[in-house]
Amino acid sequence: MVQFHATTIVAVRRGPDDVAIAGDGQVTMGETTIMKNGAKKVKKIYKNTVLTGFAGSVSDAFSLTDKFENKLEEHTGNLKRAAVDLAQLWRKDKATRSLEALMIVVDTEDLLVISGNGEVIAPDNDFVAIGSGGNYAYAAAKALYENTDMTAEEIVRESLNIASQICVYTNGNITVEKL
Repeated sequence: MVQFHATTIVAVRRGPDDVAIAGDGQVTMGETTIMKNGAKKVKKIYKNTVLTGFAGSVSDAFSLTDKFENKLEEHTGNLKRAAVDLAQLWRKDKATRSLEALMIVVDTEDLLVISGNGEVIAPDNDFVAIGSGGNYAYAAAKALYENTDMTAEEIVRESLNIASQICVYTNGNITVEKL
C-alpha cells in the first residue's frame, strides 16, 4: 500500500482575540514523490468561529472534518462536546475507525487535538503542532511564543517556515486561517 504523508499543522492562541492555525501545502506519496504543493488543510468552520486543521490521509481528514462540523451543529458550537462526540464515533464506528488522521480544532476558548484512538487532548500550552513536521513546528512555536511578542498568525507562519526547511514532507506553501 502506498503511504501518503500529508502535512504539518500548527495552531496558536494568544488569548481570545488572537487565534491562528496554519498548514503547509505538500502531499507526498511514498518516500520520493511530491503529488501536490498547494493542498489546503486548514479552514474555518461552524459560522467562522472554529479553526480546524488535519494531518494524515487527506480523504480521511476531509471526511472527519465534515463529521466534526456536524457534531458542532449538534452541540451548538460547543467545541469540547463536539470533539468528545467525534472521538467516540471515531473509535466505535466500524467505518470511521479505519480513518487515519489527526485533527487540531481551536476556537477562542479551547485548543484540542483529536486522534483516531478516541483521544481528545487539551495541550498544556496555547500552541500545538501535528503531522510529519509537527515536532519541528512545535519547537519553533514554543520558542517564538515564549520569547517574542509575535502575534498568533506570525508565530504559526514562521513555525511552518522553519519546519519546511527541516522536514522533507513539509513545504513553504503555507495557508493561514485566523479568528
